[in-house]
Amino acid sequence: MNRIEQTTVVPVAVALVVTTIAVAIWIFRPQPSSAAIDPGDFSKPVANPYFPLTVGKVFIYRGSEDGVHYREVVTITHDTKMILGVRTTAVLDVLRRGNGSLAEKTHDWYADDNVGNVWYFGEKTATYDRHGNLKSREGSWQAGVDGGVAGTIMPAHPHPTDAYRQEFLAGHAEDQAWIVRRGYRVRVPYGTVKHVVKTFEWSRLEPDVISMKLYAPGLGIVKEHDMSGGNEDFALVAVSHT
Repeated sequence: MNRIEQTTVVPVAVALVVTTIAVAIWIFRPQPSSAAIDPGDFSKPVANPYFPLTVGKVFIYRGSEDGVHYREVVTITHDTKMILGVRTTAVLDVLRRGNGSLAEKTHDWYADDNVGNVWYFGEKTATYDRHGNLKSREGSWQAGVDGGVAGTIMPAHPHPTDAYRQEFLAGHAEDQAWIVRRGYRVRVPYGTVKHVVKTFEWSRLEPDVISMKLYAPGLGIVKEHDMSGGNEDFALVAVSHT
């Protein structure tokens, strides 16, 4: 193994070990209650630059998983939904295979609180086979329904070592995240972006899969890549406004 390989592999190995420890600690952390949501905390929402909810913005991604190429279009819609007394913004996420067939369609519900944390209140999702037939609605959940608990999708002031639950419905939605780096530059097909926040994200439902996500100011997610347990890889290619 040459020097370049060593300097690349060792930090990744260390990061995975630390992430594993963080996962173990988080698994046994007490579960919060939906009663913790106070609508008053969302009365004067402050936008978070690392996960902007600018109505009309459209983000286009390209990527692949298991040898299949995809095009993903994420739209911040004008639609809203009241959940636990909080007015959330509906984000439409449409994933299509390289041949144009619909693979997945999801409505996610997010809200900024008064200090700039972005909360995730649930999703309505569906996956489809290559012929357009509905395969599953697994992963759908809503805060306050059947034990669903709202989570944090991005803290107001993200810093390395911050760890947080993004969603929670036991056995269905258990994504979690850990911020590992902030303040560097990265190039994606969309262009070069600065002041990037890097996270490791995982789910207790897929304990072998650890994903890396990069968030940039004014854009949100610009890249997603499975570090272990999977081969999903997506990057931002274009941004428009409807």
